[in-house]
Amino acid sequence: MQNLNQGKVVDIKVVSNEDKSLATKPSSLNAINPMSKIVNINPKASLKDVKVIKKDGTIEPYDVQKVIKAVKKSAARMLVDFSDKELETLCDYVNQRVLETGKKEIEIFKMHCIVENALENINPQVAKSYRNYRDYKIDFVKMLDKVYQESQRIMYIGDKENSNSDSALVSTKRSLIFNELNRELYKKFFLTVPELQAIRDGYIYIHDMNARRDTMNCCLFDVGNVLKGGFEMGNLWYNEPKSLEVAFDVIGDIVMSAASQQYGGFTVPEVDKILAPYAQKTYDRQYNKYVSMGVDKETADKIAVKDVEKDFHDGFQGWEYKFNSVASSRGDYPFITVTMGLGTSKFEKMASRMVLEVRKNGQGKKDNKKPVLFPKIVFLYDKNLHGEGGELHDLFDAGVECSKKTMYPDWLSLSGDGYIASMYKKYKKVVSPMGCRAFLSPWFERGGMKPADKDDKPVFVGRFNIGAISLHLPMIYAKAKQEDKDFYEVLDYYLEMIRNLHKRTYDYLGEMRASINPLGFCEGGFYGGHLGFHDKIKPVLKSSTASFGITALNELQEIYNHKSLVEDGQFALDVMKYINKKVNEFKEEDGLLYAIYGTPAENLCGLQVKQFRKKYGVVDKVSDRGYVSNSFHCHVTEKIGPVEKQDLEGRFWELLNGGKIQYVKYPISYNTKAIETLIERAMDKGFYEGVNLSLSYCDDCGHQELNMDVCPVCGSKNLTKIERMNGYLSYSRVKGDTRLNEAKMEEIKDRVSM
Repeated sequence: MQNLNQGKVVDIKVVSNEDKSLATKPSSLNAINPMSKIVNINPKASLKDVKVIKKDGTIEPYDVQKVIKAVKKSAARMLVDFSDKELETLCDYVNQRVLETGKKEIEIFKMHCIVENALENINPQVAKSYRNYRDYKIDFVKMLDKVYQESQRIMYIGDKENSNSDSALVSTKRSLIFNELNRELYKKFFLTVPELQAIRDGYIYIHDMNARRDTMNCCLFDVGNVLKGGFEMGNLWYNEPKSLEVAFDVIGDIVMSAASQQYGGFTVPEVDKILAPYAQKTYDRQYNKYVSMGVDKETADKIAVKDVEKDFHDGFQGWEYKFNSVASSRGDYPFITVTMGLGTSKFEKMASRMVLEVRKNGQGKKDNKKPVLFPKIVFLYDKNLHGEGGELHDLFDAGVECSKKTMYPDWLSLSGDGYIASMYKKYKKVVSPMGCRAFLSPWFERGGMKPADKDDKPVFVGRFNIGAISLHLPMIYAKAKQEDKDFYEVLDYYLEMIRNLHKRTYDYLGEMRASINPLGFCEGGFYGGHLGFHDKIKPVLKSSTASFGITALNELQEIYNHKSLVEDGQFALDVMKYINKKVNEFKEEDGLLYAIYGTPAENLCGLQVKQFRKKYGVVDKVSDRGYVSNSFHCHVTEKIGPVEKQDLEGRFWELLNGGKIQYVKYPISYNTKAIETLIERAMDKGFYEGVNLSLSYCDDCGHQELNMDVCPVCGSKNLTKIERMNGYLSYSRVKGDTRLNEAKMEEIKDRVSM
């Protein structure tokens, strides 16, 4: 290899002021001969007596061969091969400088400075490599120290960033600690300096940094396709179920396995239609059995139907047990959603009715039952089917009864106005929500982002999102004003930043192999997911979405003209229209399915306030509370009725088609007519609607009441309380504690209109 110092004059550069005494300025390679000028050396000093103090405080004998080993590694990184003469000269120099210190113990940092000085003289490129590696190790020490501090907090205090994680459990603690490490690795190796600065300041928020380097986000998993014809899971072959009972068991295993390989919401769309064929198989088997036993056909039919009904009840109850008690390998309870309600056949209707009945009745000890959180249930509402006089109107009534007792199902309009309903009315395709509120953009079978012709149809089932990154709009506005810049100019900067992050994420994930999620990528759970085990997943990613998240629109309006969304809202609307225009341009230019998402800020609602205060202080109605508003929702303290809230939030509905939900609070106890009327109104408007109550259960005597803090029957404070977190339900109180963070608890306390 070439010697970059041959034939030229070089100097040894001083690395730090502290070590100026260690630097000399020879005029050539030979000039660093250590025997030329030895000064201030203790005549009794010997290298054998010198010890090196390591970073961790331990002491070991000085050994110049360790220097040579480190130097060779740095040289190899730069494709440089030192000659024996160069290595000998370097050793002599380092030995001399160690002796010149006159110390018997030398800190490792000073040893590094001595070696860097020698390398600067021999080969500056290798010196830079050596220095960078040293800095790299220092960064890692700091990073691991931060991870250690977080691990101690998690082990002894717990964590409330995700209300679906029970951080009291050992398995969850382990997962949370790993997540801290993964988050730091993501920041270290994936982000540019401007991106890192933006997230530290708070202008953008990258969701799920602990997972987004590894896998995809929320999805509509094609369970029916996986089941059809059988499949392989965990190196075992599963034959397609021949009964409803087995189908429930196998689907439960599929869901738990596949949901563990991603993050975010996991939805089984139109579960009634998936289960009906297996219910038919059970019915046929039981009916034939009874007939063969001599039972008349009419009686055999009734008994067989009862058997199927019991299997539906036991199956849905089994899911509720499994999905709320068995944590995934991620350490949390996966956010599982099922959508239902459109099936009109006998067993499809039975499936929809039974999932509602099981949820309404709750789980627990006799006379002390309460609803579970998972799966979240979404009722797919078609006015022609579920409206007055419709074929499935009785199912609508059952849904209302369930909602008024448990807050689920949430309701998705397929016959009102807007994007979601238009897909159903035109193509009979359902855009089920992925988890609590994320929705997919259309992807057509032949044309991709746009239909190839009038016969091309969109595909939604089997697709997924690759992650969300949220803008902090009030901070961006404050930055623009402070720097005397146009708001939209600053907004463009952060929109471009998010765009570039998403593009890199597509590229990065595209190199992953199908083996990361075999059920999804090899067994057909994802659209196009029939890849070989070692194939790259890039072809499947083309139909996935990536989200631009929006929070604190109310606070944006407040910082603009000191008015709320209830009082005004026009500026917030203008900003959302601008963001839609820009993101649509990005989609056209990049050929990627970007989506705009109303962020359900859980932990983020408090973090954004802290970030704003640090940069811009406390601003009235912007950062004076401990939380910011979620997405496009009116502030929770507004004294407005549910109809007014629906109308005010409806202005933003079609501007956040990548993720949205609307909900209103019902302060009147279990009022069936009020709930029914507002649901129907929301369905006419094309909403995805949540019924919001504050459910309270006494764990001692079983008394149930809305929003109690002390049981009026037995005086107990041992309550379970369930609140709507954002677009989903969570425990605000369980066994005397909460799984929610302080900011969210403050927001819940302030709620008037939500």
